[in-house]
Order: sequence, then structure tokens, then C-alpha cells
Amino acid sequence: MQLEDKIAIVTGGGTGIGESVVRRYLAEGAKVVVVDVKAKPELEATYADADNASLLLLQADVTKRDSIETIVCSTIDRFGRIDILFNNAAVFDMRPLLDESWDIFDRVFAVNVKGMFFLMQRVAQQMVEQGGGGKIINMASQAGRRGEALVSHYCASKAAVISYTQSAALALAPHHINVNGIAPGVIDTPMWKEVDALFARYENRPLGEKKRLVGEAVPLGRMGRPDELTGAAVFLASADADYITAQTLNVDGGNWMS
Repeated sequence: MQLEDKIAIVTGGGTGIGESVVRRYLAEGAKVVVVDVKAKPELEATYADADNASLLLLQADVTKRDSIETIVCSTIDRFGRIDILFNNAAVFDMRPLLDESWDIFDRVFAVNVKGMFFLMQRVAQQMVEQGGGGKIINMASQAGRRGEALVSHYCASKAAVISYTQSAALALAPHHINVNGIAPGVIDTPMWKEVDALFARYENRPLGEKKRLVGEAVPLGRMGRPDELTGAAVFLASADADYITAQTLNVDGGNWMS
């Protein structure tokens, strides 16, 4: 088990990629704090089959300073330290650029950038205080590698994740804290129902068509599965990645070559 007795925080852990990472971390021997905006009974239902001794479920909003403090303090109270942060909470929205609104900008950047950064900062402070280094993994996206006419705020927010990952890695290197990112491609999660509906609206497509087309356009010929992100999530959290920092790893079926 590559993460035996490590303490990990996973945000956005109630579904999709986050849930898959939580389950893989548990299987690799970690104890995991699952953070999500979902109500706690929903999280309890999702993880009804998990070992309670290795799991802490928290309802929290990463855009709120007091919630970030609660996440860190609750982790320390329960498990005594933090070794890994999988910074995954995010939202998606889109609109034609000429019709963009302040509310979409504020919502996307509040979660995808502000929440990501300030939780990373607070966890890093704890890691420095406790000593021994740590691993921080920020979830970016292939959207952060380019612009898209309908998806300007989301693309920009994920580009910011990549940039903050690089800056944080340099700042935290003296403390032996590795900071890396993962840039997924098109992954078949529940969020894609919302994404497909938005594309159907703005590109005048039938429901399901955009999802089919983006899957077919992937060099490997299909959308990815959430569990196909977990290998990278374990690798970057493990001792195998001790000499890797400031990188954002593409896990996208060949959509982006770098």
C-alpha cells in the first residue's frame, strides 16, 4: 500500500473524480477526510460501505474562510496531522463571451481559484508547522491549457490553478512540500450532464451530442473514467514522486501534448 497511514484531505469528495480518489486512497492505506458541499447525510450514504475509522466526512464550503479553518482543525483533531491535500472542489459554467455576467465570474473564481488557493495555503501552513513535508495536488484541467469561446471563465480559472501550483511549489520547496497538478481531459462524471446541457443550449445541439463528439475526438477514442485519474493521484501523493514538483500532469487520453 503506497499511502499507508498517511492522512489525506480530498475536497469535492462526494462524487465523480473526488469519490474515486477517496476510495483509491483508502485502498492504499490512507486515512481520508472527505470534504464536500453536500449535506452530511448524503456523504454518509455514499460512504456507507467504508471503514469509519479511516474516514472523516465534512460538509464545508471552500470559499469560506471559517470552513477552511474547520477543515484543517477537524483533520488535526481526528488524525493529528496532514500529509496530503487533493484539492479537487470545482464548479463549471459557460456563456458566450459577449453575454458573460459578473455572477458567473464570481462563482467560478470563488470555488476554482480562491477556494483552491486559500485551502492550499492553510494546509501548507499546517504542514510547515508539523514538519516532515507533504504532498499537495491541485486539480486543473485541459481547459487550463487553452481558451474556449464559450468557456472563458472556467478556462481562465484552471489556468490560474496551473500557475498557482507552480508558484506554490517554488515557495514550499524549502519545506519539502511537493506541489503538483493533474489536468484531466473529458472525464465521464455526473458534471458532464450539466456541461452537455449548456453546450446544447448555446450551440443549438440535441442533448447528448456534445458529449458523444468530445469523446470521439479523444485520440484514445473515448471519454475517461473517474477511476482512471486515481493512479496519478496516488503517484503524486506517494514517495515515488518525492523529486517531482511544480508539474501539472495531463491525464486526458492524448488530447493535449506537452
